[in-house]
Amino acid sequence: MTNAHDVIEELRAPTRSLRKAAPEAWAGFARLHDAAVADGALTARVKELMALVVAVVKQCDGCIAYHAKAAARQGATREEVAESLSVALLMDGGTATIYGPRAWAAFEEFTAPESNAG
Repeated sequence: MTNAHDVIEELRAPTRSLRKAAPEAWAGFARLHDAAVADGALTARVKELMALVVAVVKQCDGCIAYHAKAAARQGATREEVAESLSVALLMDGGTATIYGPRAWAAFEEFTAPESNAG
């Protein structure tokens, strides 16, 4: 995976194009996303950590980038991310040794001082 910022940028234009081609489905997905990660019995931060673990297990670099960014924005700590990625390792084994470090690098990219400016 290239850096997470590049992954998000690479997906921006084709995602917009596809969203215009199938607006109802994408609007439905946006509503589902907003409801799923909203604060409730679990905080949005915890839910983004969960989504990051699922992204690792599903081996989705785009998902890793987006949810690492969201976890950082929700105030997840390095310790929380490390422990969450340990759960991915437990549940997924070998492939999590590849995608877990990708998620870790993405999270660190979004928590770097230059990332917090924008």
